[in-house]
Amino acid sequence: MTDPQIRTINVLLVEDDPGDVLMTREAFDEYLHNRLDVVSDGDAALAYLRRDDPYADVPRPDLILLDLNLPRRDGREVLQEVKADPNLAHIPVIVLTTSQAEEDVLRSYQLHANAYVTKPVDFEGFIEAIKQIDHFFVSVVQLPSETRGN
Repeated sequence: MTDPQIRTINVLLVEDDPGDVLMTREAFDEYLHNRLDVVSDGDAALAYLRRDDPYADVPRPDLILLDLNLPRRDGREVLQEVKADPNLAHIPVIVLTTSQAEEDVLRSYQLHANAYVTKPVDFEGFIEAIKQIDHFFVSVVQLPSETRGN
């Protein structure tokens, strides 16, 4: 039974690893009830967020899950552009990456990431991390209402 107090949100996953995309989709399908859209590189992420073709009709995400190591334009560049754009800066960005490097953590927060999560290597740990991120952003925090319906 779904709790009427729990809202659904739109999540954009920016991830080029097909295995991580599959695990994230499985977590959303099995345990979460939010919309998940996926793009596989930094250029596509920015096109999606700016609603450039072919993304003209997509909903504005309430949350972005962003890998750092992406083709075409890496996650650091995407994060920097998102947080510099007044139309996008309010969207929370969670860096979800395999890197545990201190310089990546520091740089992500300098670029105004809302959180930095190192991907667990095992399936159960990965699913639990996704569930915790979802719980926090759906049930605990209040997201800006301007993301709704834009």
